Amino acid sequence: MTLAYDFPSPRPALAESLLPRVLTRSGTTVLLGAVLTALAAQVSVPVPGSPVPVTGQTFAVLMTATALGPAQGFASQLLYLLLGALGLPVFTDAQHGIHAFSGATGGYLLGFLAAAAIAGFGARHGADRSSIRALASLIPASGAIYLFGASWLSLSTGMSPGQAISVGVVPFLFGDAMKALLAAGLLPGAWKLLRRFEGNGS
Repeated sequence: MTLAYDFPSPRPALAESLLPRVLTRSGTTVLLGAVLTALAAQVSVPVPGSPVPVTGQTFAVLMTATALGPAQGFASQLLYLLLGALGLPVFTDAQHGIHAFSGATGGYLLGFLAAAAIAGFGARHGADRSSIRALASLIPASGAIYLFGASWLSLSTGMSPGQAISVGVVPFLFGDAMKALLAAGLLPGAWKLLRRFEGNGS
């Protein structure tokens, strides 16, 4: 017996339904996603005993990718990373430069690309229409950031994988769970408001 899962048909992302088409097709939303991530990166709280701070980046990555879809969500994070690599102070604590990718947090930055693709894919297939499905998409997206981040933290610092998980994953689980829950509540709410607005306008 062959088991197969049929994904729902692709659906428009939130930005495509909410914003004028000229904005989503001109790349403006990609730029906005990168800017929002850069602003969220400046919300940073040090974690005692860990070289990785708590930031608003992960929430921005999840929200922008889910709102934009996989292609533009991925592109917005790629643009964000390129801007930082080229010298714009867009990383946490206004850091910048290619050396940011070789430091302790470099893996988390690269993990944003995988997270954006996963969260955007989920949204493209309707995951952002309900809180439960949104969580089912956002949790593996967050997990991708942890996977890249902890792996690079271990390699760049000489920590054992267990130590890297202890200082680079465990302290952030509660906060990231709250971010995922918030996003999972906001996204379906945004769709409900949009449908109500369209219904009142018709």
